[in-house]
Amino acid sequence: MSGSAHSTVLSGARVVLPTGTVAGGRVIVERDRIAGSAHEGAEIVDLSGHWIVPGFVDMHNHGGGGASFTSGTAEEVLKGVRTHREHGTTTLVASTVTGDLDELARRAALLAELTQQGEIAGVHFEGPFINPCRKGAHKADLLRDPDPAEVRKLVDAAHGTARMFTLATELPGGLDSVRLLAEHGVIAAIGHTDSTYDQTRQAIDAGATVATHLYNAMPGLEHRAPGPIAALLEDERVTVELINDGTHLHPAMLELAFHHAGAHRVALITDAMDAAGFGDGTYHLGPLEVEVKDGVARLVEGGSIAGSTLTLDTAFKRSVTVDRLPVESVVQAISANPAKLLGLYGEVGSLEPGKYADLVVLDGTFGLKGVMRRGEWIVSPLS
Repeated sequence: MSGSAHSTVLSGARVVLPTGTVAGGRVIVERDRIAGSAHEGAEIVDLSGHWIVPGFVDMHNHGGGGASFTSGTAEEVLKGVRTHREHGTTTLVASTVTGDLDELARRAALLAELTQQGEIAGVHFEGPFINPCRKGAHKADLLRDPDPAEVRKLVDAAHGTARMFTLATELPGGLDSVRLLAEHGVIAAIGHTDSTYDQTRQAIDAGATVATHLYNAMPGLEHRAPGPIAALLEDERVTVELINDGTHLHPAMLELAFHHAGAHRVALITDAMDAAGFGDGTYHLGPLEVEVKDGVARLVEGGSIAGSTLTLDTAFKRSVTVDRLPVESVVQAISANPAKLLGLYGEVGSLEPGKYADLVVLDGTFGLKGVMRRGEWIVSPLS
């Protein structure tokens, strides 16, 4: 970044702010922050014909760039993080998958170090406390009922960086585990569940506030047995995760969630695994082998969908161009809402003075052209 005061003015673009879109707006960057005014001699970058939106915040992500967050070294985790940054995700929570408890505790400790270094935004535990009949890409013989003491063990292993924990709350110990998580400031998420409508409502009353990849790995809507989906969509206390890759959800179900919950209660996620931003081939998701073909990840044994190969720039473009959602609603779901849930909205999630200069530049057809994280270009819009 150049300029006598390390200032840059990004001008001429349509800028999406919390109050709406400003045509011909500008974003002023000073060092690693968004500023309210520009210094004399600041560098001017003309982005006419483009959009500037906040950096994306992914609260559910298992890897990318050929690297997994669920195994491997810190450098391999960083490789995956860098891949997603190149696709606009400037804030990322690393998700685990079901494993041995001691192994998960060791994994949490490694991810906690990367959180403390500012590379990731925390840890999300997905499993092992999930329902075997809705296990998806989780190893069946490692699943167990929620035990608050074991939940606490994993939360403690993350050294204050645990952000979210996905549970099947209908299982024995589920509600007590939700209460424990709420007491420790960790998001309790309902997922991989066979819960009924009433059981789901009990879990929400106990403190659960997120639906892990709504619709996927849970009973469908039934007219006499509405199940968890209806309970999660109708309750204002709950934010619903959606994987908008064209594989996990029919467009009508995406529209249903945005219409019924409202954009303020949707979080667009990737649920990405190693192949995101990398390509087809054979991978592992935790201990399970995954085959990726034509961008769709499935377990080699059984054929269940195994996460996604999605990046959030693709989710953004699809949401606007295929699903015809308003840009402002997509920004809310892909940046502001997850930032608020994670307790990070004071620093990221919107383009406001004082926050980190985390932003994405999109062209007129919503293709990614630039990514800035903390004032530095990850992808330059001028190259």
